[in-house]
Formats: sequence, structure tokens, C-alpha cells
Amino acid sequence: MAIFSKTCEYGIKAVLFIAHTGVQGRKVGIKEIAAGIDSPEFFLAKILQDLSRKGIINSFKGPTGGFFIDEANLKRPLSDIVEAIDGDGLFRGCALGLKQCSEINPCPLHEEFKAIRTRIYDMLHTINIDQFNQELMSGLLSLKK
Repeated sequence: MAIFSKTCEYGIKAVLFIAHTGVQGRKVGIKEIAAGIDSPEFFLAKILQDLSRKGIINSFKGPTGGFFIDEANLKRPLSDIVEAIDGDGLFRGCALGLKQCSEINPCPLHEEFKAIRTRIYDMLHTINIDQFNQELMSGLLSLKK
């Protein structure tokens, strides 16, 4: 079971792949990213275009172009990627998708899911792109299934 939408899943993996592969200013092309994370190229292109417009990643057009992440964006928390793609529903929404779920009018899963949401929120706001990048470079993590 995934907690992110497929779009968000590809977006997170792509950003981490770009950070990992684009070390020392190297720009990474869409074909290489798609192959590196097992993603459909056309779908991924739309996601990366959106993330670039929102300032999460950088892009450079032309024959020597591609995607890269500057130092400032490496310090961004993973939550920035999630919110750029899926919004903040993961951090605020009801487990059952009810619109009226709240502290005053809780659903049957409200308290338990609230604790899970808080842990996910804390994790994604605490860990930045560069932290994952360091673990990818050391071989502790992988982006492939």
C-alpha cells in the first residue's frame, strides 16, 4: 500500500534520482531519469515540468540541458515535494475521506489516523533531499524496486 499518489511517488523518486545523479552540477535528461526510476517518460516529463515551475528542481533547455538541483533546493524537506504535487491532504485529511471529520465530529479512525498523520508530517518535514541523497550515495538506499 502506498501513501502517496502515483504522481507523487514518481516525483519524489525523480527528485532523489536527480539529486543523486546530478552531483557536481551534472544535468540529467528525462530518458535517464525515467529509466533510473522505472517511470513512463511522458508522464514523468509532466511531473518534472511542474516541479521545475514550482522551484523544487531546476531545468536547463538545449542540447546540454536537463534537470538538476541547486544547493538551496537540496536543503528542502521532502514535504515540499509532496505538497507541490498532492497538496497537504496527506497531512490534514480524514482516513475515510470524510469532509466533516474533525476533533468535534471524528470518524471511527480519527484518533489513530491523527497519530499516523503526525508521524508522517514530522518525518517528511524533518528529512531533506540531501539527507536521502547521502544515503543513496553510500548505498544504504535504492530507488529501484
